Amino acid sequence: MKQRIIALMRKEFIHIIRDLRSLAIIFLMPTLMVIIYGYAVTFDVKEIRLAILDESRSPESRRLCESLTASRYFLPVARLQSREEIEPLFLERRARAVLIIPRSFAQDLAEGSAEVQAVIDAADASTAVVAVNYLRSGLLQHSLTLNETTFRPPVRIEPRVWYNPDLKSTFFIVPGLIAVIMMMICALLTSVTIARERETGTMEQIFVSPVHPWEIIIGKMSPYVILALLDGLGILLFARLVFRVPFRGSSLLFLALSIIFIVASLSIGLMISTRAKTQQAAMMIALLSTLLPSLLLSGFLYPIASLPKLLRLISVVVPAKYFLLIDRGIILKGAGLSQLLEPTLFLTLFSFVLMGISIKTFKMHF
Repeated sequence: MKQRIIALMRKEFIHIIRDLRSLAIIFLMPTLMVIIYGYAVTFDVKEIRLAILDESRSPESRRLCESLTASRYFLPVARLQSREEIEPLFLERRARAVLIIPRSFAQDLAEGSAEVQAVIDAADASTAVVAVNYLRSGLLQHSLTLNETTFRPPVRIEPRVWYNPDLKSTFFIVPGLIAVIMMMICALLTSVTIARERETGTMEQIFVSPVHPWEIIIGKMSPYVILALLDGLGILLFARLVFRVPFRGSSLLFLALSIIFIVASLSIGLMISTRAKTQQAAMMIALLSTLLPSLLLSGFLYPIASLPKLLRLISVVVPAKYFLLIDRGIILKGAGLSQLLEPTLFLTLFSFVLMGISIKTFKMHF
C-alpha cells in the first residue's frame, strides 16, 4: 500500500514538473497575487483633495485651515474665491471636499460658537464618508485645542489600539490573502489532475493496476499538500519581509491548521476534477467556485455581518471563512488553539466531509 501511494505521488510530481501551466499556478500566481492585492487593496484613505473657501480671511480661520491641512489626511489643492467655483472643481475631479468658512467665523468664535460648512463630492460614496469623518475629527480636535485651558469635557477617551497600532490595512489584507490564495491554488491544481488523466487516457492504466480509489486520491493529493504548504509559507515570508506584517503566534499551530485547510481546499478541486470533462472546464469551474466565495463571502474584504442574510447563510460552507479567523488570529494576535477552537472544529469537519464526498464522487464516476 505504501509503495503504491509513493509511486502515485512520484508520478504526480513528474506531471507537475513537466507541466509549465501547473508550475506557473504554483509559483507565479501566488507571487503576483500577493504583490497586486497587497499593494492595491487598501482601506486607508489619505490625502483627500481639499479646497478651501475662506470668506472670513481672519487669523482664526487661517489657524483652522493650517490645523486641517497639517494632517496627512488632507491635501490642500485650491483656495476658492466664490461658491460658483465649487461645481467646476468637482466636475473636473480636482477636489473631493470643500471647506467653507463664513465671513462671520471670527466674530462667532469670539462669542463662543462658530459654524463652518463642508461640501463633499459623494460620487464615490465610501471616500465621501471617510472625508466627512476626517473633517469632523479635525474640527473636533481644533475645537479642543482652542478651549484647552477653559473647557474640559466630562468624559474623555484615550484610545489604545491593540495588534495593529498604526491601523495599517495591509496587516488586515495580507494575512487574509494567505487563505484566499491557498484555497484558489489548491482547487485549481487538483481540479486538473483527474481531468488530465482522463484526457490523456492514462486513467485506465491506473485502474487496471491493484490500486484502491482512496489510494489514488491520497497519492494525487499528497504532492499538492506539500506544494500548497510551501506556497503558504512563501506568502507568509513575503508578508513579513515586504509588508512588515508581524507574526505573533505559534508557527507549529499555524502549520498544523494550514494542512487541515489545504486538505479541504484540495478536496473541492478533486470533486470538480471527477466531473469536468476537460482540463479547461475544470480550471474554469475551480476559479469560479473558489475565487469569488473566498474574496466576497469569507470576511476577507467585508465583515460577514454586513452581508445580506442569504449570503451569510452561503458563507457557512466557505472553508476560507474559518481559516481567515485562524490565520489572522495566529498572525496578528498570537491566539492559541483554545481561542481558535470553534473555527478549527468547523474546518476539520469540512475537511472530513469534503474528503469523503470527493472519494465517493470518484468511486461513482470511475
